[in-house]
Amino acid sequence: MPEYRTLAAPEISRLLFSGFIRRQVVDKCLRRENGDWVIKSDPFVDDWSEQDFDTLVSCLKNTADTGGLVCAAFCGGVLKGFVSVEPGLFGGEHRYLDLSSIHVSADMRGSGIGRTLFLLAKDWAKAHGAEKLYISAHSAVESQAFYKAMGCVEAAWYHEGHVAAEPYDCQLECPLTDVKS
Repeated sequence: MPEYRTLAAPEISRLLFSGFIRRQVVDKCLRRENGDWVIKSDPFVDDWSEQDFDTLVSCLKNTADTGGLVCAAFCGGVLKGFVSVEPGLFGGEHRYLDLSSIHVSADMRGSGIGRTLFLLAKDWAKAHGAEKLYISAHSAVESQAFYKAMGCVEAAWYHEGHVAAEPYDCQLECPLTDVKS
């Protein structure tokens, strides 16, 4: 049974990720063509380099230090999933908080860890004044199926910074009206 807990910045280091497997083999992705979302074959392997881990550690530390949420799932003391939500509402009347990352180790996908982390993020965001989570989400068909199952839909308003940084991501939102706080 996984243990879930919020992480403080000093706990976040490269060593924390020593048992975490990012690897995702992708075959099909969603792409926008002529205003419609279509499934396209676009095979690649998504994995993190040491530089990617360094960036991730820095970003997660910043999120924790600035009052955001970094929540992790551990199995046998080993990190197997995490989610982060940035502090600071944006998007005008949409009142978004940014779900900046959610990842489950390859050896634990399908175990319910991602669902639990997502629900914890929703609870936290609602408690911090958001009406919706904003997600710039990986376009892999499997990733999109997860977000759809969690109640996400295409964002009513696009965060231009996210679009510029990850032009192939799908910009999503998840209403928080059904969250109990």
